[in-house]
Amino acid sequence: MMNDKPASTDTAPVIRIQGLHKAYGSVEVLKGVSMTAPRGHVVSLIGSSGSGKSTLLRCCNLLENSQAGEIAFEGEAVRWKGQGAARVPADRAQVMRFRTNLSMVFQQFNLWSHMTILQNVMEAPVTVLGQDRGQVEARARALLDKVGIGNKADAWPAQLSGGQQQRAAIARALCMQPKALLFDEPTSALDPELQQEVVRVIKDLADEQRTMIIVTHDMRLAADVSDHVVFLHQGLIAEEGPPEQIFGTPQTDRLRQFLSASTH
Repeated sequence: MMNDKPASTDTAPVIRIQGLHKAYGSVEVLKGVSMTAPRGHVVSLIGSSGSGKSTLLRCCNLLENSQAGEIAFEGEAVRWKGQGAARVPADRAQVMRFRTNLSMVFQQFNLWSHMTILQNVMEAPVTVLGQDRGQVEARARALLDKVGIGNKADAWPAQLSGGQQQRAAIARALCMQPKALLFDEPTSALDPELQQEVVRVIKDLADEQRTMIIVTHDMRLAADVSDHVVFLHQGLIAEEGPPEQIFGTPQTDRLRQFLSASTH
């Protein structure tokens, strides 16, 4: 368990969410969720399908608009206009700045099929951030080596296994040099053997004290890499705490039932 990290010298957490509400029509998915991701810490979100985990992650990255509550990145709150279902971010430049600092890794990889793996990793830093192509290429190749697929730089996504594609997606996220990484079920589309390839990379990133929020069904991954685990149930945080408590001495019947079902 990795819980011996030094306290951040910067008091503002990378991500702070306060009282977040999100509904799709009459279906309320998040019912007032508050959480923080301190610098250098790994926060895992666990819970049944439909509990609001992925929605919370997408609201973090402003891929979804919440109807109430606050989201702050490094102490700077998202500026909103409108109310309720009409609420949208007020400052497009702020949204772009936040998104470029919060790199998301999706369940289905989302690699561009018409680009090589190297081109996939380089694309956003060059086109979105306007960085020097030569410097980005050097960084991209180093990151592909880091995740164990440096020899696949010139391959097309369709030529890679699912585990290799997901590792390429992680390298692409890292190439943006983000302040935090957001993982949405990074292993659930993979068979068990390929899952372990991706889990090893995520564990290495946790060892580097990168700020991460991980939505996962993999309880072993959550137990191994997390500093803090949040159990969502029907759009609310039913329990949260360090992994030793969540997995070792759960406090609520809901969490005990969920963990029992997850191990069968």
